[in-house]
Amino acid sequence: MAAPQWSLAIHGGAGAMTPETLTPEEQARYEAALGLALDAGTRVLAEGGLALDAVEAAVTALEDDPLFNAGRGAVFTYAGAIEHDAAIMDGSTRDAGAIAGVGQVRHPVRLARAVMEHSPHVFLAGQGAEEFAAEQDIAAVDPAWFATPERRRQLEEFKARKGAWFDSDIKYGTVGAVARDSHGNLAAATSTGGLTGKRWNRIGDSPVIGAGTYADNRSGAVSATGAGELFIRVGVAHEICARMRLTGAGLQDAADAVLAEVAALGGKGGVIVAAPDGATAFAFTTPGMHRARADGAGLREIAIFGPRSGA
Repeated sequence: MAAPQWSLAIHGGAGAMTPETLTPEEQARYEAALGLALDAGTRVLAEGGLALDAVEAAVTALEDDPLFNAGRGAVFTYAGAIEHDAAIMDGSTRDAGAIAGVGQVRHPVRLARAVMEHSPHVFLAGQGAEEFAAEQDIAAVDPAWFATPERRRQLEEFKARKGAWFDSDIKYGTVGAVARDSHGNLAAATSTGGLTGKRWNRIGDSPVIGAGTYADNRSGAVSATGAGELFIRVGVAHEICARMRLTGAGLQDAADAVLAEVAALGGKGGVIVAAPDGATAFAFTTPGMHRARADGAGLREIAIFGPRSGA
């Protein structure tokens, strides 16, 4: 079968989602939101656009949807603030941009791209990232715009349990996208609000190049969601790509093997992967992962529950 001219895969977080924990109405809302984000990215690719533009378009759509833990709808820190992290990477050049601890930028992934394209750096954080966003005219909003009643309820529930460092048991609501365009280039982007109840400006794997986000035309593109501390320790996104490039492993085998390493250390989560030939795959070790994919050969899939891997 001929390889697709272009392809796109997206995710909206992995976690304890099952047919028993989501009502049919909730499932339909998530599937519709994933479909809108998928369409935003595929429109770019179907018109011959760049993979980089496609992953940005898909992720900004997810950042605007309060169902997901990124942008509007991001979770609260222990202190009741919202801190966004994001990253983007161009597989054709291995240029990358990332930001962390940002609280007023409407689309964190756009700020990450600005860091990549308009600064000499890869990673900016906190007040400095906010200052750079203002200099680049990146749209800002009142922090209250990001807050939702459901995320407030989740924080109160977390605090009532007492004793935990942060809420790492329910859902890793990170969002992300990977793409291969008709020019043969790959890209990846990831955006998150982190974990409910996080403290001390904690940063997870999402904005860390090589951990939660990575793209290299020689191997693949990966966006991850999961137990951030362990994904950083394993270097999940780069490790998957390294296995594909250096050992010849297929994208599904590479993704499954690296998630098994994370599981051996006690972590859970999931990944989406795009290969240089346009093939896409997903893998997750949680009960569910919000995910969707499409390509130029007519594939269009949206799913939440098992199976836990698929090429």
